[in-house]
Amino acid sequence: MMTTRATTARATATVPVLFKAACPHCRARFELASDAFRLAIGASRRTTFYAFTCPDCGRAARRPAGERIVELLTGGGVRTLRLHTR
Repeated sequence: MMTTRATTARATATVPVLFKAACPHCRARFELASDAFRLAIGASRRTTFYAFTCPDCGRAARRPAGERIVELLTGGGVRTLRLHTR
């Protein structure tokens, strides 16, 4: 069986990227699709973080994001907000 590039590209675009995460509040572990995360990139390590809502307890979670996490999340299609300082 042969697949074309168009078919392969279309199939890849519809498959969500899943990331493993853990809630800091209820300690639940789960997988979330890339659209469940938000990434904020600030001027320092203290202002660079990712956020999501826990599917178990419903609370918002905010975790620090180092360089490797930023790389993984942006490569996985997570929406990114770049914070600017004046």
